[in-house]
Amino acid sequence: MVDSWERARHVLEGAGLDPGRLAHLAPMSGGTYNTVEELRLSDGGRYVLKIPPGAAVPGLRHERGLLVSEAEFYRSAARAGVTAPRLVSLGDGFLLMTACPGEPWDDTLTDAEHTALRQELGRQVARLHRVTGPGHGYPSGALGPLAPDWRTAFPGMFGAVLDDARRYGARLPRPVDAIAGTAASAYGALDEVTVPCLVHFDLWRGNILVDRSAGRARIGGLIDGERMFWGDPLADFVSLALLDDIRGDEAFLAGYREAGGRAVFDVPARLRLALYRAYLYLIMLTETVPRAVGEEQRRRVEQAVGPALVAALDEITALTGAAG
Repeated sequence: MVDSWERARHVLEGAGLDPGRLAHLAPMSGGTYNTVEELRLSDGGRYVLKIPPGAAVPGLRHERGLLVSEAEFYRSAARAGVTAPRLVSLGDGFLLMTACPGEPWDDTLTDAEHTALRQELGRQVARLHRVTGPGHGYPSGALGPLAPDWRTAFPGMFGAVLDDARRYGARLPRPVDAIAGTAASAYGALDEVTVPCLVHFDLWRGNILVDRSAGRARIGGLIDGERMFWGDPLADFVSLALLDDIRGDEAFLAGYREAGGRAVFDVPARLRLALYRAYLYLIMLTETVPRAVGEEQRRRVEQAVGPALVAALDEITALTGAAG
């Protein structure tokens, strides 16, 4: 059995930090794949240590090498001046980063705080999207090398999760082949994406920390960047409005456009958004199998996400005139 304290001291020493200052170690909740621990040092330093599951633990194809992608996100966020953890050390089987202040976004905010924070979030996401990469796809290489264009990369990503759904026997609201056919009818819209931009792709409220330590609520950090890829900035709008429509988030869009982000919802953009919604919802439905979440939780996910997947596929059909 792994001694977490011994492992943490070894990681700290390798990062040039005094392992003898480790005063507190505790698991952090919220993660569903990696092991996450909070480290506190006697000098006041706070860090987060992530450990991936072993090779024998089942997962989705794109989940191989997640910590490589997460490290890339933190490097990129630092270049963009976005509030996020700072990468301290990445090694064989671990990622060490600084801890950000705050707690996950919840329902305790006033209406005024919510509006101000959504505007701030819009500005930060726009800055993220100004960072560009060397190619399209996952930097981890989990699905192969980065592709020269988005029209090549995204269908490969979509196909990989459909393969996972087949392999795990995921309960989907439509047959896998039917979903693949509907998605393929919209792939022409991907040609409009010519620059591989930084996409977090997991910016739901649980991954946005709100810090009240200075009195006024502010964004304390955008965390858990392990799902990041290089691609279409519009893809981030899916988790930012999880199971909803970003077009109704006027505060976020105002901040996003104020900081130079482009948010136009013409037919090609709506097709791409529908594709990205379908992709995320397929991941959410399929991952319940290797995660072994239990029948009750699996049913809740299916009831919430299944209809949203159908709605995304139906929107593609309506916009393309393709047979369902």
